[in-house]
Amino acid sequence: MVLGPGEVQLPCADLAPALAFFTGELGFRVETIFPADDPQVAVISGHGLRLRLAPGEGDPGVIRLAADPRPEPPILTAPNGTRIEFVDPDPPVEVPPPAPEFVLTRRADSPGAGEGRAGMLYRDLIPGRLGGRFIASHIAIPDGGPVADWVHFHKVRFQMIFCRRGWARLVYEDQGPPFLMQAGDCVLQPPRIRHRVLESSPGFEVVEIGCPALHETLADHQMELPTAALRPDRDFGGQTFLHSVAAETPWTPLGATGFEARESGMADATRGLADVRVIRPAGAPGFVAPPHDAEFFFGFVLEGSVTLNRAGAHPLGSADAFVIPAGEAWGLSKASEDLELLEVVLPAGASAA
Repeated sequence: MVLGPGEVQLPCADLAPALAFFTGELGFRVETIFPADDPQVAVISGHGLRLRLAPGEGDPGVIRLAADPRPEPPILTAPNGTRIEFVDPDPPVEVPPPAPEFVLTRRADSPGAGEGRAGMLYRDLIPGRLGGRFIASHIAIPDGGPVADWVHFHKVRFQMIFCRRGWARLVYEDQGPPFLMQAGDCVLQPPRIRHRVLESSPGFEVVEIGCPALHETLADHQMELPTAALRPDRDFGGQTFLHSVAAETPWTPLGATGFEARESGMADATRGLADVRVIRPAGAPGFVAPPHDAEFFFGFVLEGSVTLNRAGAHPLGSADAFVIPAGEAWGLSKASEDLELLEVVLPAGASAA
């Protein structure tokens, strides 16, 4: 089947004033008009659109046109009723104000994972999204193999991925050939960096954190990855790409807590915006932490079990998650010997120590 150019039909009972508006005010041009003796139908094109103005019933529709600067007034109404909205071609990322709350999400109590982009299964770790400021997802690809992904990027303030199980082959703009992200590894996806997931192992799992919770994912159909350039220090919105490899990162003491940490280098890559580490017992079953002043303090049990102490005792198991609001004392106890806990903090500086 061979398809020609598509058209969007808009109802138009009186063609002449509508046509004058679209061609004169908005710069569309006429492609087709008929009948010649009494025109009733016109096909017009412009701004990447092809419209058919014709008699008929229905909603007159809304057309959004990117304009920089936006004209005044920013909204017009065509004679046929179509609403014209002039919008910012590249609107800034809107981050909602903080809405702190204590969050405890247990895997056993969570609803079934929902299917998201590229067939990935998503489990929501912060159902209330902290007022829309943060999203945390436990993502799985059960079957493995090639991933139905495409070159894309995200308009975000912050986004990181931590691999909990298995591996995936990824490729990023200006960061060299595809590479493996394996269990324990962490990747920072700076704002607008183009990337693609190529394939994964069966049972692949990651924890993904994003700010703001609602952000755009945009396809880039022109860019091919990998790119020819290798620019590991390239600045993307004040951040640099990071692939933290667990196998190459030592464990170091976490203050006087009796725990140790595997740092990711996230603080340097984000210029202090965020920090990410994995902590585990190193001789002590827990610790008491003073109140922190972070806007976001998130924990996810990668392995083992532990009790979270915050206004009571909360036993946690594998894949359980929590958020501790600023100003609240908390701590851990009864940590199993195999406990590994992912900790994500914004801004960098608030610590379990």
